[in-house]
Amino acid sequence: MKVLLTGSAGFIGTATLAALEGAGHEVVGVDALVPQAHARPVTWPEGLHVLDVKDAGDWVDLLRDIDVVCHLAAMVGAGVTVADLPLYAGNNDLGTANLLAAMARAGVSRLVQASSMVVYGEGRYVCPAHGVQAPAPRRVEALDAGHFDNHCLHCGQVLGWETVPEEAHLDPRSSYAASKVAQEHYASAWARQAAGSAISLRYHNVYGPGMPKDTPYAGVASIFRSAMEAGRPPVVFEDGGQLRDFVHVHDVARANVAAVEAVASRDPGSHTAYNVCSGRPVTILDVARMVTAGAPGSPAPIVSGQYRLGDVRHIVASPSRAAAQLGFTAEISPEVGLARFAHDPLRG
Repeated sequence: MKVLLTGSAGFIGTATLAALEGAGHEVVGVDALVPQAHARPVTWPEGLHVLDVKDAGDWVDLLRDIDVVCHLAAMVGAGVTVADLPLYAGNNDLGTANLLAAMARAGVSRLVQASSMVVYGEGRYVCPAHGVQAPAPRRVEALDAGHFDNHCLHCGQVLGWETVPEEAHLDPRSSYAASKVAQEHYASAWARQAAGSAISLRYHNVYGPGMPKDTPYAGVASIFRSAMEAGRPPVVFEDGGQLRDFVHVHDVARANVAAVEAVASRDPGSHTAYNVCSGRPVTILDVARMVTAGAPGSPAPIVSGQYRLGDVRHIVASPSRAAAQLGFTAEISPEVGLARFAHDPLRG
């Protein structure tokens, strides 16, 4: 198949490009790296179309003979201030809408779109006595006092966590999360209106070689690694007990290839979301420890008690649907991949 890959020169895009070509697909690469997350390369990779997805309405000729669009280009991360809102809305939402409109005009009817686990907001919680709970956003007063866990509304017990399935309620709690929900909704509406088929891949915390360094827009693993490279201890927010799923970029690239190959046989008007995760949850403190363990002599992590209002306590997704319907199961465990990440090259 001939695949147009947006974000192809980025962190996940570079691995996906290699995986698609390795699977025998022809790839047309498009990118324009945003400066908040990436330093612009001095020279662009050969054959790359340097284009902004916000101008995708002008891409119709480029899209004419494309079989599948794999749309990875996005502004990522939790953001720094509310001043970032227009960046998320412009790059993610407007960019996706323009791309989908151009695809419809060019007759391209298959889409794989990068989404994120942040669409869920908080994860799935359960009280042993009162069952499944949907906690409200954590109160500033509780966070200031160092009370980070969610509690049962009926008995006050600390809530345990369960894995989140794709059919869970979407509850975005940051500007980035809101933009990813919007992207999924645009993909779903486009699939119905244009008789297309779409897959949204809800990536969990992706890490690995080529991550941007020294930027708050790149994710916590990169922030930890950047601190280590500068000789500083990684700073862990809250009490470090937040549970997440960290998935290696090479596994994410495999999931992207599986989705590109699967979407071609989906019924017109269909849109399906999949969690892309390792299936092996770890605490944020353990992530910092695993990364520093890969470089003996590195400063030990510091648990700061700081917090970000847009963060949630636990979010661990179920990998079952991706395994059953895409044949995707992660191969690189966090214990192995995060230790290796201590030496992986970062993008400056």
